[in-house]
Order: sequence, then structure tokens, then C-alpha cells
Amino acid sequence: MDNMNPNSSSGRFHRWFKRKHKHKQPDPYHDLDVLSDGDEDEDDCFMEDVYISSFEMDPCTSTNELRIFVGTWNVAGRSPVGSLAVDLHEWLKPQDAADIYVLGFQEIVPLKTRTVIGAEDPTEATNWNLLIGKTLNEKFGAPWLTPVLNPISCEDYQYVKVPDSERRASFSSITDSIRMRARSKTQRHQQLFLRGSKYKLMASKKMVGVFISVWMKKELLEKYCVSNGKVSSVACGIMGFLGNKGSVSVSMSIEGTSFCFIAAHLASGEKNGDEGRRNRQVSEIFKRTSFPRSAKDDDNPHPLTILGHDQIFWFGDLNYRLELEDNLARYLIKKQDWKALQEFDQLRKEQEDGGVFEGWREGNINFAPTYKYSSSNCNRYSGGLPNRSGEKQRTPAWCDRILWYGKGVKLLSYFRSESKFSDHRPVSALFSTQIEVMKSSNSRFLDKDTFPNVMPPEQIGPSGNKEEGKSTLLSLIVKDTEASSTHMQNL
Repeated sequence: MDNMNPNSSSGRFHRWFKRKHKHKQPDPYHDLDVLSDGDEDEDDCFMEDVYISSFEMDPCTSTNELRIFVGTWNVAGRSPVGSLAVDLHEWLKPQDAADIYVLGFQEIVPLKTRTVIGAEDPTEATNWNLLIGKTLNEKFGAPWLTPVLNPISCEDYQYVKVPDSERRASFSSITDSIRMRARSKTQRHQQLFLRGSKYKLMASKKMVGVFISVWMKKELLEKYCVSNGKVSSVACGIMGFLGNKGSVSVSMSIEGTSFCFIAAHLASGEKNGDEGRRNRQVSEIFKRTSFPRSAKDDDNPHPLTILGHDQIFWFGDLNYRLELEDNLARYLIKKQDWKALQEFDQLRKEQEDGGVFEGWREGNINFAPTYKYSSSNCNRYSGGLPNRSGEKQRTPAWCDRILWYGKGVKLLSYFRSESKFSDHRPVSALFSTQIEVMKSSNSRFLDKDTFPNVMPPEQIGPSGNKEEGKSTLLSLIVKDTEASSTHMQNL
């Protein structure tokens, strides 16, 4: 592991992390309207200010339980076609009916020069959202929701641009989003789907191949106040700022509890020192992810950074490897000795004192490494001895992981699915979480008053009025095209 420069931002981050159990945390929202660019002491003070807020109950609140399904899958640049609907159903297990589904994908587009440095194309994200929605709402499925057999091209949709006067900064691009609107031929089906579906799309964000999609039961939106939804993206790939690696994050509050979901794709490689690149990217994501306030927010303060949230879930192709010889790793896999294998796992070491994920938790891994399989439709790990011609030599590893941080979170299950769609296997975790609810509050409907950034689904359709240009968290795609293309033009 690389030595950490004590004067670097990563070094300061570590020192702050080590002190986190020694200090009583102040109000995480005090004097944080502007991020400081000051010296080391100011940075340390800022990090302490935004640390996880207390989950202590006050007499006017009670706790309710929510079940959250978190999943991650590197789909190796493949489009959602063919028999994937069966695989997705097996992965999401909609029959078990979690309250919230949070899905992170990596490589939903091939990581080629054109996709990495070009303008964002929402087509694949749209197709994935359509398939996810169809899977979660299969009881209410309509003919237009069939991307499995008929992938939808860019020409099939129009994208309504948000007026300049209504935009926020790119890192809060929910208000900077471009909303998908179906052709008139299919708009009636879309409205029926939105009104009758069991799950609603709350937030969606794509950065090159990294993609997050958050769905919530409709009945929760009628029962609880869901507010302050924001998204953020951090590109830290090639040259430190291209989007082939990095994270996309969603921040939202349910009643009095704030949630942050981070889908990440970190640096690959199993050579000595590659884990240092991953660690630096984690530190960059912590430092650069931001959810600033806006004039359109409600009066309740919301966390500005990842660590300001009550409950945090970090998941993705984190790419941490096993530090042992390939033949020994395969021997332990054959014996299914997961405990022995985990002794060599790099991410476990990063959860110990001084690691970038110190204090974060993960469930017991009782499944085989999820990477790298020889090819799609194959159950054999790539490489090995004797090495097959044309195959990449890779020591199997648990690259795909789900971590969490905060109070009021209980892991119910942690497992992998067996889809052969890509060279990774999807990984999932089911959580029971506690949220703070005001005892005196009645059921609340999600509307422009309780969630100012959301347009009610009844307004999504072919009306053609000015409402279509406004931002929405229930749109079927969130896109940041102009911010990305403008940045690249300035290179």
C-alpha cells in the first residue's frame, strides 16, 4: 500500500477519520453554505462539521422501518437485450417487495475513447430504466415497456431541455436534467404506467458507464415526506478527471432521516500499487461529492457531503483484489473456504485502522468471487493454469461490493446472483433501516410542496405546456449532457 503524505488531502482525510470517535459532532449544517478552500485546519474543521449526524430520538419523533435493496452490477458494456429480463427478475427478486430499490451499474456503455470523452448519450440508461421498471412493475406492464426485444434508439424519443433560467450547477443536475418523453404513439401507455405502477423512479444519473437508478414504492410517497433529492457525479479516471472511473451519487431525505447512495467504479488492476490508485479515488469521491443548497429547496437543512448523511450506502465495482498467488486463490475457491480467502482481500484491510473505509461495514461474504469470468454465458474464471489462448490472466476477486455507514441500519442478506450476462456477477444486499418520523405528522403526498424538485406523475405526458420543461425526479432519465460537453470543449 502506498505511503500517505501527511500534508496531502488524503492524509488530512485520514487524520480526520481517526479523530471521528473522539469528538462530539457539532451541527453538520452550521456555516456550510460555502465550501472553504482554506488551510489544513480549516479543512479538518469542515470535515468534522459534515460528519454523520446523530440518530438520537427526540420525544416528538418515532421510528419506522424501511427495507432497502441495494444492488451492483458491472455489465461489461452490453445493452439490456435478449433474455436479460429473466436474469433481472432473479437478481431483483421483486416478489420479496423491498420498499426502495437502489441499483448501481458499471460499464453500461463500452469504455472506449468515443464514449469517455464524448457527450453523454442517455439511450442505454433509458433502456436500463425501462427494463428495471418493467421488472419491478410487471403486474402493471404495458407493451411499450419491452426494451428486451426492441431496444429503443435515440430517434424514438425527444428530450425536453430545461430552460437556462431554471438550471442549477451541474453537480446538482436533477434541476439540470433532460426528461424523456415518449412519442405520441406510446404516451398514453406511459401515463397509465406511471399512474398504476407499484414503484416510482425517484432519481437516475449516468456518467459515461457509471449509472445509478433509485426506485421507491408508491405507497411510501403517500405516507412519508420525501424531500431534498439531489445528484452528484465525480469523474476521477484518466488524468484524474475523465469519467471512465468515478462515482454517481443520490442524496434524499425521508421524513427526518437523510440517505446517501454512492455507485462507484474504481481503478482496475492487480499489480502492486494499484490499490493505492483506488484508495486515492475513494478520497477524491469523499472530497468532491457535493449536494449544495438551492433556492428551490425546502426549509429543512440537508447534508452537503457524503458523510453528512444519517445512512450511507457505497457500492459498485470497487476493483479491490486478492493479494495472493493465482493458483492458491483458485484452490481456496474450489474448497469454498471464503473465510481463508478474505484474509487476503484488499478491501477488508481498507476497513481497518487507517484505511480509506475505516469504520464502514460489510456483510459476511459467503459466496464465490464475482470477477473475472471467461466470457458471457460461462461459469469458468478467466485464465488459470494452463492458460487458454486469448484469455486474460486474472486472479479471481470480489470486485463487486456493498458497504454501509451510519446508525439505524441492519443487514438482512448479502448475496450474489448467477446471471452470465457479463464477466461479473451481480451482487445484492437487503437492509432494514430505521427512519425518524414526526409523531404528529399525517400521511403526506409527494408533490411540489413536500418535494419542490418533483413534478407529480400526472403532469408527465403529451400536454406540451410549460410544465414539461421543469425538472423532475420522477422522469425516466436524468442527464447532464451540456455540463459534460462544455467541460470537454474547454480541455
